[in-house]
Amino acid sequence: MFVTITSFSQPYDLLIKNGKIIDGTGNPWFYGDIGIRDGRVAAIGKLNHGQASTVLDATGLIVAPGFIDVHTHIEGSVLDVPTAGNFVLDGVTSVVTGNCGGSAVDVKRFFQQLDSVKTSINVAMLIGHNSVRRAVMGDEQRDPTSAEQERMEKLVEQGMLDGAAGLSTGLIYVPGTYSKTEEVIGLAKAAARFGGVYASHIRDEGDKVAEAVEEAINIGRQANIPVQISHFKVTYKPNWGKSVSTIAQVEKARFEGIEVTVDQYPYVASSTTLSTTVPSWVFGGGRDSVMIRLSDPKTRQRIKQEMADMLKKKQLKNFSYAVVARYAPDSTYNGKNISEINRLRGRKTKPLEEAETILELIASTERVQMVYFSMNEGDLRRILQYPYNMFASDAGINKYGAGMPHPRAYGTNARVLGTYVRELKLIRLEEAIRRMTSLPATKFNLRDRGLLREGMAADIVVFDEKTVGDRATFERPHAYASGFSYIIVNGQVTAEAGKHTGVRNGVSLKLQSVVR
Repeated sequence: MFVTITSFSQPYDLLIKNGKIIDGTGNPWFYGDIGIRDGRVAAIGKLNHGQASTVLDATGLIVAPGFIDVHTHIEGSVLDVPTAGNFVLDGVTSVVTGNCGGSAVDVKRFFQQLDSVKTSINVAMLIGHNSVRRAVMGDEQRDPTSAEQERMEKLVEQGMLDGAAGLSTGLIYVPGTYSKTEEVIGLAKAAARFGGVYASHIRDEGDKVAEAVEEAINIGRQANIPVQISHFKVTYKPNWGKSVSTIAQVEKARFEGIEVTVDQYPYVASSTTLSTTVPSWVFGGGRDSVMIRLSDPKTRQRIKQEMADMLKKKQLKNFSYAVVARYAPDSTYNGKNISEINRLRGRKTKPLEEAETILELIASTERVQMVYFSMNEGDLRRILQYPYNMFASDAGINKYGAGMPHPRAYGTNARVLGTYVRELKLIRLEEAIRRMTSLPATKFNLRDRGLLREGMAADIVVFDEKTVGDRATFERPHAYASGFSYIIVNGQVTAEAGKHTGVRNGVSLKLQSVVR
Protein backbone atom coordinates (compact mmCIF):
# COMPACT_ATOMS: atom_id res chain seq x y z
CA MET A 1 0.00 0.00 0.00
CA PHE A 2 1.28 3.48 -0.85
CA VAL A 3 2.13 5.85 2.00
CA THR A 4 2.31 9.50 0.96
CA ILE A 5 4.54 11.76 3.04
CA THR A 6 4.44 15.54 2.99
CA SER A 7 7.87 17.12 3.24
CA PHE A 8 9.61 20.26 2.09
CA SER A 9 12.69 18.17 1.28
CA GLN A 10 11.94 15.31 -1.07
CA PRO A 11 15.09 14.09 -2.79
CA TYR A 12 13.44 10.78 -3.77
CA ASP A 13 10.36 10.24 -5.91
CA LEU A 14 10.00 6.76 -4.44
CA LEU A 15 11.65 4.97 -1.55
CA ILE A 16 11.58 1.24 -0.79
CA LYS A 17 12.31 0.67 2.89
CA ASN A 18 13.43 -2.27 5.03
CA GLY A 19 13.92 -4.74 2.19
CA LYS A 20 16.18 -7.78 1.95
CA ILE A 21 18.17 -6.57 -1.04
CA ILE A 22 19.53 -9.06 -3.56
CA ASP A 23 21.50 -6.84 -5.90
CA GLY A 24 21.84 -9.17 -8.92
CA THR A 25 25.53 -10.04 -8.48
CA GLY A 26 24.88 -13.40 -6.84
CA ASN A 27 26.09 -12.06 -3.48
CA PRO A 28 24.07 -12.69 -0.29
CA TRP A 29 21.13 -10.45 0.54
CA PHE A 30 21.46 -7.52 2.94
CA TYR A 31 18.96 -5.21 4.65
CA GLY A 32 18.57 -1.73 3.25
CA ASP A 33 16.50 0.98 1.60
CA ILE A 34 16.48 2.11 -2.01
CA GLY A 35 15.82 5.69 -3.06
CA ILE A 36 14.64 6.37 -6.62
CA ARG A 37 14.76 9.65 -8.45
CA ASP A 38 13.96 10.45 -12.10
CA GLY A 39 13.61 6.77 -12.97
CA ARG A 40 16.99 5.75 -11.57
CA VAL A 41 18.40 4.34 -8.37
CA ALA A 42 19.64 7.38 -6.47
CA ALA A 43 20.79 5.75 -3.23
CA ILE A 44 21.02 2.39 -1.46
CA GLY A 45 21.54 1.96 2.29
CA LYS A 46 19.93 3.27 5.45
CA LEU A 47 17.99 6.24 4.13
CA ASN A 48 15.77 8.94 5.63
CA HIS A 49 12.25 7.61 5.08
CA GLY A 50 10.85 11.10 5.44
CA GLN A 51 12.68 12.35 2.38
CA ALA A 52 10.47 10.75 -0.26
CA SER A 53 7.11 11.55 -1.79
CA THR A 54 6.09 7.86 -1.78
CA VAL A 55 7.36 5.06 0.45
CA LEU A 56 6.87 1.33 -0.09
CA ASP A 57 7.36 -0.92 2.91
CA ALA A 58 9.32 -4.07 1.94
CA THR A 59 9.68 -5.48 5.46
CA GLY A 60 10.16 -9.25 5.15
CA LEU A 61 10.31 -9.06 1.36
CA ILE A 62 13.03 -9.54 -1.24
CA VAL A 63 14.00 -6.49 -3.31
CA ALA A 64 15.81 -7.35 -6.55
CA PRO A 65 16.51 -5.95 -10.01
CA GLY A 66 13.68 -6.39 -12.49
CA PHE A 67 13.88 -9.67 -14.35
CA ILE A 68 15.13 -9.71 -17.96
CA ASP A 69 13.55 -12.27 -20.28
CA VAL A 70 16.02 -12.77 -23.13
CA HIS A 71 13.87 -15.05 -25.26
CA THR A 72 10.43 -13.72 -26.13
CA HIS A 73 8.22 -13.34 -29.18
CA ILE A 74 6.27 -10.16 -28.51
CA GLU A 75 6.66 -8.46 -31.88
CA GLY A 76 3.31 -9.83 -33.07
CA SER A 77 1.32 -8.85 -29.98
CA VAL A 78 2.93 -5.88 -28.21
CA LEU A 79 1.13 -3.24 -30.27
CA ASP A 80 -2.24 -4.79 -29.41
CA VAL A 81 -1.46 -5.51 -25.74
CA PRO A 82 1.24 -3.01 -24.71
CA THR A 83 0.59 -3.56 -20.99
CA ALA A 84 2.14 -7.06 -21.28
CA GLY A 85 0.45 -8.28 -18.12
CA ASN A 86 1.66 -11.87 -18.28
CA PHE A 87 5.28 -10.62 -18.25
CA VAL A 88 4.90 -7.79 -15.73
CA LEU A 89 3.09 -10.00 -13.22
CA ASP A 90 5.89 -12.56 -13.44
CA GLY A 91 8.44 -9.93 -12.42
CA VAL A 92 9.68 -9.14 -15.93
CA THR A 93 10.65 -5.53 -16.59
CA SER A 94 12.68 -6.00 -19.81
CA VAL A 95 12.50 -8.44 -22.71
CA VAL A 96 14.51 -9.33 -25.79
CA THR A 97 12.27 -10.13 -28.76
CA GLY A 98 12.96 -11.12 -32.39
CA ASN A 99 14.13 -14.60 -31.46
CA CYS A 100 14.16 -17.87 -33.44
CA GLY A 101 14.89 -15.99 -36.65
CA GLY A 102 11.60 -14.08 -36.66
CA SER A 103 11.54 -10.29 -36.30
CA ALA A 104 10.61 -7.05 -37.89
CA VAL A 105 13.10 -6.41 -40.72
CA ASP A 106 12.74 -2.66 -40.38
CA VAL A 107 14.15 -2.31 -36.86
CA LYS A 108 13.89 1.48 -36.84
CA ARG A 109 10.18 1.41 -37.63
CA PHE A 110 9.52 -1.25 -35.01
CA PHE A 111 11.14 0.86 -32.31
CA GLN A 112 9.18 3.89 -33.50
CA GLN A 113 5.96 1.93 -33.12
CA LEU A 114 6.95 0.88 -29.60
CA ASP A 115 7.74 4.45 -28.65
CA SER A 116 4.39 5.54 -30.03
CA VAL A 117 2.23 2.94 -28.30
CA LYS A 118 4.08 3.12 -24.94
CA THR A 119 4.65 -0.27 -23.33
CA SER A 120 4.74 -1.40 -19.72
CA ILE A 121 8.04 -3.23 -20.26
CA ASN A 122 11.38 -2.29 -21.77
CA VAL A 123 12.03 -3.92 -25.14
CA ALA A 124 15.26 -4.87 -26.90
CA MET A 125 15.21 -6.84 -30.13
CA LEU A 126 17.26 -9.07 -32.37
CA ILE A 127 17.02 -9.04 -36.15
CA GLY A 128 15.88 -12.44 -37.41
CA HIS A 129 17.61 -14.48 -40.10
CA ASN A 130 14.35 -16.09 -41.30
CA SER A 131 12.70 -12.71 -41.75
CA VAL A 132 15.72 -11.28 -43.53
CA ARG A 133 16.02 -14.33 -45.79
CA ARG A 134 12.32 -14.23 -46.63
CA ALA A 135 12.55 -10.52 -47.48
CA VAL A 136 15.33 -11.25 -49.97
CA MET A 137 14.60 -14.79 -51.22
CA GLY A 138 11.08 -15.70 -50.15
CA ASP A 139 10.79 -19.32 -49.01
CA GLU A 140 13.09 -20.67 -51.71
CA GLN A 141 14.83 -23.93 -50.82
CA ARG A 142 18.28 -23.11 -52.19
CA ASP A 143 21.49 -21.27 -51.43
CA PRO A 144 21.51 -17.50 -51.90
CA THR A 145 23.39 -15.98 -54.78
CA SER A 146 26.30 -13.75 -53.87
CA ALA A 147 24.10 -10.72 -54.54
CA GLU A 148 21.35 -12.09 -52.27
CA GLN A 149 23.86 -12.86 -49.53
CA GLU A 150 25.14 -9.30 -49.73
CA ARG A 151 21.59 -7.91 -49.53
CA MET A 152 20.87 -10.00 -46.45
CA GLU A 153 24.07 -8.87 -44.78
CA LYS A 154 23.18 -5.24 -45.55
CA LEU A 155 19.77 -5.71 -43.90
CA VAL A 156 21.46 -7.11 -40.80
CA GLU A 157 23.94 -4.21 -40.75
CA GLN A 158 21.11 -1.70 -41.03
CA GLY A 159 19.22 -3.43 -38.25
CA MET A 160 22.27 -3.19 -36.02
CA LEU A 161 22.69 0.51 -36.85
CA ASP A 162 19.02 1.02 -35.93
CA GLY A 163 19.53 -0.51 -32.48
CA ALA A 164 19.22 -4.31 -32.74
CA ALA A 165 21.07 -6.34 -30.12
CA GLY A 166 22.26 -8.94 -32.60
CA LEU A 167 21.17 -11.68 -34.99
CA SER A 168 18.81 -14.56 -34.26
CA THR A 169 18.27 -17.79 -36.15
CA GLY A 170 15.56 -20.42 -36.13
CA LEU A 171 17.23 -23.23 -38.02
CA ILE A 172 14.35 -25.69 -37.71
CA TYR A 173 11.93 -23.21 -39.29
CA VAL A 174 11.30 -22.34 -42.92
CA PRO A 175 13.18 -20.71 -44.58
CA GLY A 176 16.10 -20.82 -42.12
CA THR A 177 16.18 -24.60 -42.26
CA TYR A 178 17.17 -24.34 -45.92
CA SER A 179 20.31 -22.34 -45.13
CA LYS A 180 23.82 -23.71 -44.82
CA THR A 181 26.20 -22.76 -42.03
CA GLU A 182 28.28 -20.51 -44.31
CA GLU A 183 25.26 -18.32 -45.02
CA VAL A 184 24.62 -17.81 -41.32
CA ILE A 185 28.30 -17.11 -40.61
CA GLY A 186 28.19 -14.28 -43.15
CA LEU A 187 25.20 -12.68 -41.41
CA ALA A 188 26.71 -13.27 -37.97
CA LYS A 189 29.87 -11.48 -39.08
CA ALA A 190 27.72 -8.53 -40.13
CA ALA A 191 26.18 -8.41 -36.64
CA ALA A 192 29.56 -8.94 -34.97
CA ARG A 193 31.01 -5.86 -36.67
CA PHE A 194 28.56 -3.79 -34.63
CA GLY A 195 29.04 -5.54 -31.30
CA GLY A 196 26.03 -7.86 -31.61
CA VAL A 197 25.11 -11.25 -30.16
CA TYR A 198 24.23 -14.43 -32.08
CA ALA A 199 21.13 -16.12 -30.54
CA SER A 200 20.08 -19.40 -32.09
CA HIS A 201 17.22 -21.83 -32.01
CA ILE A 202 19.58 -24.54 -33.16
CA ARG A 203 18.98 -26.88 -36.10
CA ASP A 204 18.06 -29.96 -34.05
CA GLU A 205 17.22 -30.60 -30.39
CA GLY A 206 16.80 -34.36 -30.69
CA ASP A 207 18.87 -37.01 -32.46
CA LYS A 208 21.38 -34.51 -33.85
CA VAL A 209 21.47 -32.11 -30.93
CA ALA A 210 25.24 -32.50 -30.50
CA GLU A 211 25.85 -31.51 -34.11
CA ALA A 212 23.44 -28.59 -33.79
CA VAL A 213 25.13 -27.28 -30.65
CA GLU A 214 28.50 -27.60 -32.38
CA GLU A 215 27.19 -25.64 -35.37
CA ALA A 216 26.14 -22.77 -33.12
CA ILE A 217 29.54 -22.79 -31.42
CA ASN A 218 31.31 -22.88 -34.78
CA ILE A 219 29.32 -19.88 -36.00
CA GLY A 220 30.48 -18.01 -32.92
CA ARG A 221 34.04 -19.11 -33.54
CA GLN A 222 34.09 -18.19 -37.24
CA ALA A 223 32.20 -14.90 -36.86
CA ASN A 224 33.93 -13.88 -33.60
CA ILE A 225 30.56 -13.22 -31.97
CA PRO A 226 29.09 -14.12 -28.55
CA VAL A 227 26.69 -17.08 -28.78
CA GLN A 228 23.37 -17.58 -26.98
CA ILE A 229 21.79 -21.02 -27.46
CA SER A 230 18.07 -20.58 -27.08
CA HIS A 231 15.78 -22.77 -24.90
CA PHE A 232 18.59 -25.25 -24.31
CA LYS A 233 17.17 -28.77 -24.08
CA VAL A 234 17.09 -32.29 -25.49
CA THR A 235 13.86 -33.73 -26.86
CA TYR A 236 12.27 -37.19 -27.09
CA LYS A 237 13.04 -40.31 -25.10
CA PRO A 238 15.92 -41.71 -27.18
CA ASN A 239 17.87 -38.53 -26.38
CA TRP A 240 17.07 -38.08 -22.71
CA GLY A 241 20.26 -37.72 -20.71
CA LYS A 242 22.23 -36.05 -23.50
CA SER A 243 22.26 -32.80 -21.54
CA VAL A 244 25.39 -34.17 -19.83
CA SER A 245 27.26 -34.02 -23.14
CA THR A 246 25.64 -30.84 -24.52
CA ILE A 247 26.59 -28.93 -21.36
CA ALA A 248 30.10 -30.35 -21.75
CA GLN A 249 30.18 -28.97 -25.30
CA VAL A 250 29.36 -25.50 -24.01
CA GLU A 251 31.99 -25.77 -21.29
CA LYS A 252 34.62 -26.89 -23.81
CA ALA A 253 33.81 -23.93 -26.05
CA ARG A 254 34.05 -21.51 -23.14
CA PHE A 255 37.44 -22.98 -22.19
CA GLU A 256 38.49 -22.35 -25.79
CA GLY A 257 37.50 -18.70 -25.36
CA ILE A 258 34.18 -18.66 -27.19
CA GLU A 259 31.55 -16.74 -25.23
CA VAL A 260 28.69 -19.26 -25.14
CA THR A 261 25.72 -19.05 -22.81
CA VAL A 262 22.26 -20.64 -22.86
CA ASP A 263 18.70 -20.00 -21.76
CA GLN A 264 15.91 -22.34 -20.65
CA TYR A 265 12.24 -22.42 -19.70
CA PRO A 266 11.54 -24.62 -16.62
CA TYR A 267 8.99 -26.98 -18.18
CA VAL A 268 9.17 -30.41 -19.85
CA ALA A 269 6.91 -29.32 -22.71
CA SER A 270 7.82 -27.02 -25.57
CA SER A 271 5.57 -24.84 -27.71
CA THR A 272 5.80 -24.08 -31.39
CA THR A 273 3.80 -24.56 -34.57
CA LEU A 274 2.17 -27.73 -35.87
CA SER A 275 4.22 -27.44 -39.06
CA THR A 276 7.31 -28.76 -37.23
CA THR A 277 5.74 -32.24 -37.35
CA VAL A 278 5.90 -32.08 -41.17
CA PRO A 279 9.11 -32.50 -43.25
CA SER A 280 10.56 -29.06 -43.97
CA TRP A 281 10.80 -29.67 -47.73
CA VAL A 282 7.01 -29.51 -47.88
CA PHE A 283 7.08 -25.75 -47.20
CA GLY A 284 9.61 -24.73 -49.84
CA GLY A 285 8.36 -21.96 -52.13
CA GLY A 286 5.62 -20.64 -49.87
CA ARG A 287 2.02 -21.53 -49.10
CA ASP A 288 0.86 -21.90 -52.72
CA SER A 289 3.54 -24.53 -53.27
CA VAL A 290 2.50 -26.28 -50.05
CA MET A 291 -1.10 -26.52 -51.21
CA ILE A 292 -0.03 -27.94 -54.58
CA ARG A 293 2.02 -30.64 -52.84
CA LEU A 294 -0.82 -31.51 -50.48
CA SER A 295 -3.28 -31.79 -53.36
CA ASP A 296 -1.17 -34.42 -55.12
CA PRO A 297 -2.12 -37.89 -53.75
CA LYS A 298 1.33 -39.45 -54.19
CA THR A 299 3.12 -36.51 -52.61
CA ARG A 300 0.61 -36.38 -49.76
CA GLN A 301 1.14 -40.08 -49.05
CA ARG A 302 4.92 -39.57 -49.06
CA ILE A 303 4.56 -36.72 -46.56
CA LYS A 304 2.41 -38.82 -44.23
CA GLN A 305 4.82 -41.76 -44.41
CA GLU A 306 7.76 -39.51 -43.52
CA MET A 307 5.75 -38.12 -40.59
CA ALA A 308 5.01 -41.65 -39.38
CA ASP A 309 8.68 -42.60 -39.74
CA MET A 310 9.74 -39.55 -37.68
CA LEU A 311 7.25 -40.59 -35.00
CA LYS A 312 8.71 -44.10 -34.85
CA LYS A 313 12.22 -42.69 -34.58
CA LYS A 314 11.10 -40.69 -31.55
CA GLN A 315 9.75 -43.93 -29.99
CA LEU A 316 6.22 -42.53 -29.99
CA LYS A 317 3.15 -44.59 -30.88
CA ASN A 318 1.02 -41.65 -31.99
CA PHE A 319 0.71 -37.84 -31.93
CA SER A 320 -0.95 -37.64 -28.51
CA TYR A 321 2.14 -35.77 -27.23
CA ALA A 322 1.10 -32.81 -29.42
CA VAL A 323 -1.60 -30.59 -27.87
CA VAL A 324 -3.30 -27.70 -29.66
CA ALA A 325 -2.72 -24.33 -27.97
CA ARG A 326 -4.54 -22.19 -30.52
CA TYR A 327 -6.50 -23.19 -33.61
CA ALA A 328 -8.36 -20.16 -34.95
CA PRO A 329 -10.92 -21.96 -37.17
CA ASP A 330 -12.29 -24.03 -34.24
CA SER A 331 -11.50 -23.03 -30.66
CA THR A 332 -13.00 -26.29 -29.33
CA TYR A 333 -9.78 -27.96 -30.48
CA ASN A 334 -7.74 -25.84 -28.05
CA GLY A 335 -6.41 -28.07 -25.26
CA LYS A 336 -6.97 -31.31 -27.17
CA ASN A 337 -4.17 -33.47 -28.49
CA ILE A 338 -3.92 -34.67 -32.09
CA SER A 339 -5.09 -38.19 -31.21
CA GLU A 340 -8.25 -36.77 -29.61
CA ILE A 341 -8.92 -34.51 -32.58
CA ASN A 342 -8.30 -37.44 -34.90
CA ARG A 343 -10.98 -39.46 -33.11
CA LEU A 344 -13.39 -36.52 -33.27
CA ARG A 345 -12.92 -36.68 -37.04
CA GLY A 346 -13.91 -40.34 -37.07
CA ARG A 347 -10.43 -41.78 -37.60
CA LYS A 348 -8.43 -44.46 -35.84
CA THR A 349 -5.48 -43.60 -33.61
CA LYS A 350 -2.84 -44.65 -36.10
CA PRO A 351 0.14 -42.58 -37.28
CA LEU A 352 -0.88 -42.30 -40.94
CA GLU A 353 -4.43 -41.30 -40.08
CA GLU A 354 -3.26 -38.77 -37.50
CA ALA A 355 -0.81 -37.41 -40.07
CA GLU A 356 -3.77 -36.86 -42.39
CA THR A 357 -5.52 -34.87 -39.66
CA ILE A 358 -2.38 -32.75 -39.15
CA LEU A 359 -2.18 -31.96 -42.86
CA GLU A 360 -5.84 -30.95 -42.89
CA LEU A 361 -5.29 -28.58 -39.97
CA ILE A 362 -2.23 -27.04 -41.60
CA ALA A 363 -4.10 -26.59 -44.88
CA SER A 364 -6.99 -24.83 -43.16
CA THR A 365 -5.06 -21.94 -41.58
CA GLU A 366 -1.73 -20.12 -41.65
CA ARG A 367 -0.65 -21.15 -38.14
CA VAL A 368 -1.60 -23.75 -35.54
CA GLN A 369 0.16 -23.18 -32.23
CA MET A 370 0.99 -26.33 -30.27
CA VAL A 371 2.38 -27.62 -26.97
CA TYR A 372 4.65 -30.68 -27.23
CA PHE A 373 5.40 -32.96 -24.27
CA SER A 374 8.82 -34.24 -25.24
CA MET A 375 11.37 -33.58 -22.48
CA ASN A 376 12.67 -35.17 -19.30
CA GLU A 377 12.74 -33.62 -15.82
CA GLY A 378 16.26 -34.92 -15.19
CA ASP A 379 17.66 -33.01 -18.15
CA LEU A 380 15.67 -29.93 -17.16
CA ARG A 381 17.14 -29.93 -13.64
CA ARG A 382 20.67 -30.55 -14.85
CA ILE A 383 20.49 -27.63 -17.27
CA LEU A 384 18.80 -25.47 -14.63
CA GLN A 385 21.80 -25.88 -12.34
CA TYR A 386 24.28 -24.83 -15.04
CA PRO A 387 25.65 -21.40 -13.97
CA TYR A 388 25.73 -19.86 -17.46
CA ASN A 389 22.04 -20.58 -18.06
CA MET A 390 19.39 -17.83 -18.02
CA PHE A 391 15.66 -18.33 -17.54
CA ALA A 392 13.47 -17.26 -20.45
CA SER A 393 9.80 -17.83 -21.27
CA ASP A 394 9.92 -18.25 -25.07
CA ALA A 395 6.49 -16.60 -24.95
CA GLY A 396 4.53 -13.78 -26.46
CA ILE A 397 2.08 -11.39 -24.83
CA ASN A 398 -1.10 -13.26 -24.05
CA LYS A 399 -4.63 -11.96 -24.10
CA TYR A 400 -5.97 -13.27 -20.81
CA GLY A 401 -8.34 -16.19 -21.43
CA ALA A 402 -7.60 -16.59 -25.15
CA GLY A 403 -6.60 -20.09 -26.28
CA MET A 404 -4.63 -22.66 -24.29
CA PRO A 405 -1.10 -21.25 -24.31
CA HIS A 406 1.94 -22.78 -22.66
CA PRO A 407 1.93 -21.81 -18.94
CA ARG A 408 5.47 -20.48 -19.31
CA ALA A 409 3.87 -17.27 -20.61
CA TYR A 410 2.60 -16.56 -17.10
CA GLY A 411 4.92 -18.31 -14.67
CA THR A 412 8.49 -18.87 -15.85
CA ASN A 413 10.31 -16.84 -13.19
CA ALA A 414 7.83 -17.60 -10.44
CA ARG A 415 8.19 -21.33 -11.14
CA VAL A 416 11.96 -21.15 -10.82
CA LEU A 417 11.72 -19.21 -7.56
CA GLY A 418 8.94 -21.29 -6.05
CA THR A 419 9.61 -24.83 -7.24
CA TYR A 420 13.33 -25.05 -7.98
CA VAL A 421 14.68 -22.57 -5.43
CA ARG A 422 12.34 -22.75 -2.41
CA GLU A 423 10.94 -26.28 -2.64
CA LEU A 424 13.64 -28.36 -4.34
CA LYS A 425 16.59 -26.16 -3.33
CA LEU A 426 18.45 -26.89 -6.57
CA ILE A 427 19.98 -23.40 -6.67
CA ARG A 428 20.30 -20.55 -4.17
CA LEU A 429 17.91 -17.63 -4.36
CA GLU A 430 20.75 -15.17 -4.99
CA GLU A 431 22.03 -17.34 -7.86
CA ALA A 432 18.59 -17.56 -9.45
CA ILE A 433 18.25 -13.78 -9.27
CA ARG A 434 21.70 -13.34 -10.87
CA ARG A 435 20.58 -15.49 -13.79
CA MET A 436 17.39 -13.45 -14.18
CA THR A 437 19.12 -10.08 -14.02
CA SER A 438 22.84 -9.31 -14.35
CA LEU A 439 23.71 -12.34 -16.48
CA PRO A 440 21.20 -11.50 -19.25
CA ALA A 441 21.94 -7.78 -18.96
CA THR A 442 25.64 -8.42 -19.46
CA LYS A 443 25.10 -10.85 -22.33
CA PHE A 444 22.79 -8.56 -24.29
CA ASN A 445 24.65 -5.32 -23.49
CA LEU A 446 21.82 -3.78 -21.44
CA ARG A 447 24.36 -1.68 -19.63
CA ASP A 448 22.09 0.16 -17.18
CA ARG A 449 19.92 -2.82 -16.22
CA GLY A 450 20.28 -6.00 -14.20
CA LEU A 451 21.89 -4.66 -11.02
CA LEU A 452 20.78 -2.58 -8.07
CA ARG A 453 23.44 0.12 -8.14
CA GLU A 454 23.31 3.88 -7.83
CA GLY A 455 22.78 5.39 -11.27
CA MET A 456 21.21 2.25 -12.76
CA ALA A 457 17.68 2.25 -14.19
CA ALA A 458 15.12 1.69 -11.44
CA ASP A 459 13.66 -1.59 -12.69
CA ILE A 460 12.86 -3.42 -9.46
CA VAL A 461 10.83 -6.39 -8.23
CA VAL A 462 9.64 -6.80 -4.65
CA PHE A 463 8.40 -10.28 -3.74
CA ASP A 464 7.78 -12.70 -0.89
CA GLU A 465 10.22 -15.60 -1.12
CA LYS A 466 7.86 -17.74 1.00
CA THR A 467 4.85 -17.43 -1.34
CA VAL A 468 6.20 -16.64 -4.79
CA GLY A 469 5.20 -19.29 -7.30
CA ASP A 470 3.52 -20.09 -10.59
CA ARG A 471 -0.21 -20.74 -10.74
CA ALA A 472 -0.57 -21.38 -14.47
CA THR A 473 -0.88 -25.04 -15.51
CA PHE A 474 -1.24 -26.80 -18.84
CA GLU A 475 -4.90 -27.43 -18.02
CA ARG A 476 -5.52 -23.87 -16.74
CA PRO A 477 -2.80 -21.72 -18.29
CA HIS A 478 -4.37 -18.28 -17.76
CA ALA A 479 -3.28 -17.59 -14.19
CA TYR A 480 -0.92 -14.88 -13.00
CA ALA A 481 1.96 -15.72 -10.68
CA SER A 482 1.67 -15.21 -6.92
CA GLY A 483 3.93 -13.55 -4.38
CA PHE A 484 4.93 -10.37 -6.22
CA SER A 485 4.20 -7.27 -4.14
CA TYR A 486 5.52 -4.53 -6.44
CA ILE A 487 6.92 -4.34 -9.95
CA ILE A 488 8.67 -1.06 -10.76
CA VAL A 489 9.67 -0.09 -14.30
CA ASN A 490 11.91 2.94 -14.75
CA GLY A 491 10.94 4.24 -11.34
CA GLN A 492 7.16 3.84 -11.60
CA VAL A 493 5.02 1.21 -9.89
CA THR A 494 3.62 -0.91 -12.71
CA ALA A 495 2.10 -3.66 -10.56
CA GLU A 496 1.04 -3.79 -6.91
CA ALA A 497 -0.17 -6.84 -4.97
CA GLY A 498 -0.53 -8.91 -8.12
CA LYS A 499 -2.50 -6.27 -10.02
CA HIS A 500 -1.32 -4.23 -12.99
CA THR A 501 -1.59 -0.51 -12.29
CA GLY A 502 -1.96 0.39 -15.97
CA VAL A 503 1.32 2.29 -16.01
CA ARG A 504 3.15 2.15 -19.35
CA ASN A 505 6.61 3.45 -18.55
CA GLY A 506 8.72 1.04 -20.58
CA VAL A 507 11.27 2.22 -23.12
CA SER A 508 12.84 0.88 -26.29
CA LEU A 509 16.27 -0.52 -25.54
CA LYS A 510 18.02 0.53 -28.73
CA LEU A 511 21.58 -0.62 -28.43
CA GLN A 512 24.40 1.61 -29.54
CA SER A 513 26.45 -0.16 -32.18
CA VAL A 514 30.18 -0.24 -31.71
CA VAL A 515 31.87 -0.75 -35.08
CA ARG A 516 34.77 -3.16 -34.79
